[in-house]
Amino acid sequence: MTPPHPHAEVAPTDPTLLYRLGGRRAWLVWSAAICVYILAVFHRTSLGVAGLMAAERFHITSAQLATFTMVQLLVYAAMQIPVGAMLDRVGAKKLLVTGVFLMTGGQFAFAFAGTFGAGVAARVFVGLGDAMIFISLVQLVALWFPPGRTAMITQLTGVLGQLGALAATAPLSLALRSFGWTRAYAAAAGVGVVLGIVLIIVVRDSPYADHHRDELKMQAVGRALKLAWAEPGTRLGLWSHFSAQFGATVFALLWGFPFLVSGQGLTPGAASGLLIVMTVTTVVTSPLVGAFVTRWPYSRSTLILWIVSSIMVVWAVVLLWPGRAPLWLLVVLVMVLAVGGPGSMVGFDLARTFNPPTRLGSANGIVNVGGFVASLGTVALIGIVLDKVAPGGPSTYTVDSFRVAMSVQYLVWVLGLLQILRYRNKARQAYRRT
Repeated sequence: MTPPHPHAEVAPTDPTLLYRLGGRRAWLVWSAAICVYILAVFHRTSLGVAGLMAAERFHITSAQLATFTMVQLLVYAAMQIPVGAMLDRVGAKKLLVTGVFLMTGGQFAFAFAGTFGAGVAARVFVGLGDAMIFISLVQLVALWFPPGRTAMITQLTGVLGQLGALAATAPLSLALRSFGWTRAYAAAAGVGVVLGIVLIIVVRDSPYADHHRDELKMQAVGRALKLAWAEPGTRLGLWSHFSAQFGATVFALLWGFPFLVSGQGLTPGAASGLLIVMTVTTVVTSPLVGAFVTRWPYSRSTLILWIVSSIMVVWAVVLLWPGRAPLWLLVVLVMVLAVGGPGSMVGFDLARTFNPPTRLGSANGIVNVGGFVASLGTVALIGIVLDKVAPGGPSTYTVDSFRVAMSVQYLVWVLGLLQILRYRNKARQAYRRT
């Protein structure tokens, strides 16, 4: 597609710089925020290897197990636009601090929860805190670094965030087996207290003397949301995020581990190893995606179409394979799925180049809704289908039950691809009119 050139965004209204863009202080602010994001990714994905243990601990069905992740994602997605609006009004620091303490409280509660209801309530707070982290970090990147480096720094952010996903695989699985549910989750929650203090000390909202936050009233925030939504490039970013992200999210957050262990017959150690391969692939491919976006900014939606199509093809081969898929094919699956994570970050780059900095938080919030709404719906659908084809619960999962359940993803992919094609045409038309 042909968006405005990525270097053409409007400069902040206050030209008085207190700190150099991309300088030492910028990296310090980003480093503190990225540590919180790594922790958020860990908390978000921590049920990936703990799903089967959670089913036993809470004595729940497949649909109820999915509810833990559904609730977390529902809160996350529902909060993105309000959080985006608040971000433009109160700044990233307050939201980051609030977010990390909400996550910490939620994860402590989850560590000690003994009933299904208490566990669900705890995941609500985890999702609420998580919702405030990433778009606040994206805002900091946009304000503290020069425009020409923003895409690459955003991809680097995604890369380092995968350290949280990595910690939520084999290390968490080992901790759960060695220390038990409560101590493992409580120890993870305690990290948030330390990082919250670091945020308070280190992070500053903007390198500029006056970022005009105090002038942004609620009426203006509502107007920013309206203008961001009216921009076809924002909605192109939303549907790009929607289509590329959910496959990897659904796999890593909940259903990948049961699929590999119960459906494909792998040992828990081998399944954890494949999730690590998935994380490493994300780390390796993120800078490649960032470099592509920087080099060919007018081909971003085309890149998304290729990534999503590749995921669909590989999943089709796995699901149609007679019996259990060979290990090499499962390796290919997790690697292709992993590329969807960096691919989804392109959505934020689209929002950045189609919106001025004064409504960037609102635009990013809209975009971030996409992948998590898709993930929410898909997690729920898979759980419902599994309860129909394997009513006995996780102990009765088979390759055939997962073959049926995982097929529901195609409904979501088709919807996303159609919308990408629709809104990239609208974005092209809007660009030609400018």
